[in-house]
Amino acid sequence: MDPVATWGLTPLAGADPEIHDLLEREKRRQRRGIELIASENFTSFAVMEALGSALTNKYSEGMPGARYYGGNDVIDEIENLCRARALAAFRLDAAAWGVNVQPYSGSPANFAAYTALLNPHDRIMGLDLPSGGHLTHGYYTAGGKKISATSIYFESLPYKVSAATGYIDYEKLEEKALDFRPKLIICGGSAYPRDWDYARLRAVADKVGALLLCDMAHISGLVAAQEAANPFEYCDVVTTTTHKSLRGPRAGMIFYRKGPKPPKKGQPEGAVYDYEDKINFAVFPSLQGGPHNHQIAALAVALQQTMTPGFKAYAKQVKANAVAIGNYLMSKGYKMVTDGTENHLVLWDLRPLGLTGNKVEKLCDLCHITLNKNAVFGDSSALAPNVKNDPCIGFDIKIA
Repeated sequence: MDPVATWGLTPLAGADPEIHDLLEREKRRQRRGIELIASENFTSFAVMEALGSALTNKYSEGMPGARYYGGNDVIDEIENLCRARALAAFRLDAAAWGVNVQPYSGSPANFAAYTALLNPHDRIMGLDLPSGGHLTHGYYTAGGKKISATSIYFESLPYKVSAATGYIDYEKLEEKALDFRPKLIICGGSAYPRDWDYARLRAVADKVGALLLCDMAHISGLVAAQEAANPFEYCDVVTTTTHKSLRGPRAGMIFYRKGPKPPKKGQPEGAVYDYEDKINFAVFPSLQGGPHNHQIAALAVALQQTMTPGFKAYAKQVKANAVAIGNYLMSKGYKMVTDGTENHLVLWDLRPLGLTGNKVEKLCDLCHITLNKNAVFGDSSALAPNVKNDPCIGFDIKIA
């Protein structure tokens, strides 16, 4: 047979047995173990089918209807469908909200939003990493070392949780905001097990003239299922990953307000939101090249699935499971951060036991239970991400 004509037709097992074996081993690991890492989830066969489709072959720089390559009629339909489903999944009016579904993942989505909304060295405030925030929210170490690009290119000041309760200290946040005068306040986190008071954050943002952005990466599936507070009621921009509680592929989305602004003192009559063009331009061409079309199609599939009764029941059960295991552990005398949870996250404070998250993580690995260590606010070891002595184990309870 002609080797050129038959190139690429061999299945993975024959084309690359080594990689095929590794994939099978990882598949067995996921099936055999109990996967409790809150930032991971099991996606559907339909999503994986879209990810492995011919769409990976196509280049489509630009937005639907304004591409820099030909042959994008089908790609345009797919992306437009994905955008429509994204708005529908979160019950958003297309006249008041728009969405960009091209970000490759959550961190690029966040930085694209910052690039669109801010100038270099503008001031931002986000939840401190040891308090449960994310690296992309402006984290730098206690010694002043800038860890993320967000803290390198913008001037950041973190707000924190109360050392006594583990809850966000909104009064201290407001005090800091009045003094620091940020242009952007970021809410949302990676290890915060409680709902957010978006109304309070909106009031603070308005008081200092800041925009309010929510990174709902961890809780987006719960928001879609109406099992978590809704950031869209109060925020100007909302970003998210799509593979955590949303159960989609690894991708990102940026939602933004559009259309007329509500009447406000000191605001010109007829003012409109101007985020759409800025955000689209920040994603491409400022930070990315062509979008990953197989990813966007897979996301469209996942968004359709979030609107089914089965997904809503799943999200409700995930939350109930997390509450149940947190309550059970506390009934045995163990300490949970914030004394429980209101979402899918459970954070077990190991300091009273004299243990580290690293040791418990490794021990659970031996039992085929996968979870991850986290920092706890106020602990001296929590000076940088991924330190081996983080004194907390974070996990969630999912049913697949």
